[in-house]
Amino acid sequence: MSTHVRRAAASLVVAGCASALAIGVAAADSTPVGKLPPGPRSTIAAERGTLVAVALPRQKPSTGLVWRLARQVDPSVLRQVSEGDLGASVVVVFRAVHPGSAKVVFALTRGDTSPRALRSRTYTVKVG
Repeated sequence: MSTHVRRAAASLVVAGCASALAIGVAAADSTPVGKLPPGPRSTIAAERGTLVAVALPRQKPSTGLVWRLARQVDPSVLRQVSEGDLGASVVVVFRAVHPGSAKVVFALTRGDTSPRALRSRTYTVKVG
């Protein structure tokens, strides 16, 4: 793994620790998201028991656009513990609970009820 990827992952974990202390637990499920447009993909390495945070660009409330999980995350590998606004980002925090690999896929939609994704982001988290 490159130094750049390690530094990015470390900064996400640090941000996740800070946000986990400041924000409450995430809300329940919403309408499923359909087909996803191509979007950026990243890989994050984490150790079991650590926090992994993903920062997504926050949208202006007037747009009605929200980031939400587009696909189920494998709960045997990662569990969501928190989400909230932190500066210009929406930060979602997961705990790495067991070795393995889990995909975390986000979609930008018009509210929680729209199945149409306008953008997507995919993170593959490898827990060692």
